[in-house]
Amino acid sequence: MTGLVGVFDSGIGGLSILQALRAELPQSRFIYIADSGHAPYGERSDAHVMARSRTIMCEMLSRQVQALVIACNTATAAAIEQLRADYPDLPIIGVEPALKPALAFSQTRRIGVMATRSTLASAKFKALLASLTSQAEFVLQPCDGLADAIERSASSNDTSDINALCAKYTQAMGSFGTQSGQIDTLVLGCTHYPFATEPLRELLGPQVQLVSNGPAVARQTRLKLTENSCAATAHDKVLGAGSPAVEALLNLFSTGEPQLLQNAAQRWLLRLPAEPRYRATQLATTR
Repeated sequence: MTGLVGVFDSGIGGLSILQALRAELPQSRFIYIADSGHAPYGERSDAHVMARSRTIMCEMLSRQVQALVIACNTATAAAIEQLRADYPDLPIIGVEPALKPALAFSQTRRIGVMATRSTLASAKFKALLASLTSQAEFVLQPCDGLADAIERSASSNDTSDINALCAKYTQAMGSFGTQSGQIDTLVLGCTHYPFATEPLRELLGPQVQLVSNGPAVARQTRLKLTENSCAATAHDKVLGAGSPAVEALLNLFSTGEPQLLQNAAQRWLLRLPAEPRYRATQLATTR
């Protein structure tokens, strides 16, 4: 399936979603915007996140995307309902902590959730949690600073802060393992956190399941693009095959330092060649 899909996050975390999208939709084209110049979303007000989401939406529409993936739990919670109301003809896919998939893995019925403070406090997350509390016990852990530490590591390759924060927060959650009363499944409730899988695995061992939401988001995006296939065909005819806006299969933009996004993409994104057409560029957006 072909199509132009817009993906955005407050920074590099959404690359974990983009990775899953590229695996699910290998023939599609993607525009990724890291709003690093206005991050971190997870420690900002809902009003700030809503304003930035609207600004990025306008940028995506100017580039004629056929679907938008909000690859950020905080932005999904704060803005997706309003954006869907404002743009009813555009498929908008959000993310949420993978609590439902985690239920399929957990045997002890005790599930940990690492997320930003904003995500855990959001009405959207609370409603999701309330719908599932009869099926398992969820141990919630706000992880202040972890997403920022992951962002910084993309340029420095220094993971010491990530390691220290992962140790701090998993210790605060209690005992992990497969015995009764232990946490046997950990939800990575921020799109940045899959990039901390290695230290988390070293801390928790192979018996604890780490669950993220990338594959589910990718499947939902494919479904929405299929439902809108007629619109997608019309869009391609209008846009034209040689449009410079989408000449590459992937265009990376950042409102902050583009080199950080470039480094992160080359480090974490599957099969990303170091070619000029894939290089991250500066994106100037209105405040």
